[in-house]
Amino acid sequence: MWPELPQSAVRPETLQADLPVPAPSDSTVQWQYASLGKEGREFMARQQGNGQELPSGSGSRSLEVAHVIQTAQLSAFQFAPLMLKWALSRNRDQVQDKDCLKIWESLKHAFIYKNPCNITSEDYQPLMELASHPIPCNKSLFWSKTSDLAHRYTKSNQNFLTLEDTLLGYMADRVSWCGDPSAPGINYESCPKRSECESNPSSVFWKMASKMFAEAACGVVQVMLNGSVEAGAFRSSSIFGSIEIFNLNPDKVSAVHIWLMHDIGGPQSESCSGHSIKRLKSILEERNFKITCEDNYRPVQLLQCVHNPDHTDCRLCTNTTATP
Repeated sequence: MWPELPQSAVRPETLQADLPVPAPSDSTVQWQYASLGKEGREFMARQQGNGQELPSGSGSRSLEVAHVIQTAQLSAFQFAPLMLKWALSRNRDQVQDKDCLKIWESLKHAFIYKNPCNITSEDYQPLMELASHPIPCNKSLFWSKTSDLAHRYTKSNQNFLTLEDTLLGYMADRVSWCGDPSAPGINYESCPKRSECESNPSSVFWKMASKMFAEAACGVVQVMLNGSVEAGAFRSSSIFGSIEIFNLNPDKVSAVHIWLMHDIGGPQSESCSGHSIKRLKSILEERNFKITCEDNYRPVQLLQCVHNPDHTDCRLCTNTTATP
């Protein structure tokens, strides 16, 4: 049987992915991970060769719960390449030549036995080089405060990719991990948040991955922002506002299309003529990008309307406005 993780161990705010590196004599080490959804579980069962399907539950990623895999059935070193192989299958055209085991080893060495508040970009550089892959032009979709909507959209429209749809992003999405200078080298209880220390494993990873994702963008790029946020749709402190926007290459990116989305029935805190959007446009113009901004980009709004079909915002004749 595949034992399920006790519900008390599943944290609603974040699922822990423990990356064990067991001593040769340790036969009871377990791997806890954010599940891959039904299709992913079936894939891994086939790879394992016994045809056994992992149990379903409720939680993160595809509303599946975290599970624990016993070493007696599948060791961490056997499981990690299978997880990566599943991630690779999601980006098949771009990453066919990736070495899953090397990627796993480079991730492990980036943080194991290290102070979780003293991680550097150098620690992750081998992983970034091994797992990076080209991003097709016109497909890059950046987001800020629209995580769920942006990922629902790329799942339904594969003409666009968020960072989390790439190999690096898919591996780490909604997962937390950190090391410990003392044995066994990994902290299974808790990991520091960004507010506690800036140089924690997760924050350093996402900053590097975000920088690479922006640098790889070409052609027309899209950014989905939340116009219902009272503090403003564009925030200079966000990953997009502090890292991604400044690593877009004007020689590769021909235009930036801003999609300013509002919650169905929610507040219209800002439009394309709003204060923070003007700041964003100013930054982009200074970097010589062509810009358009559209309130409630209709293809995305229709996705919002799936859950609110009778709302007045979802009438077929609802107008949208595009501004240069």
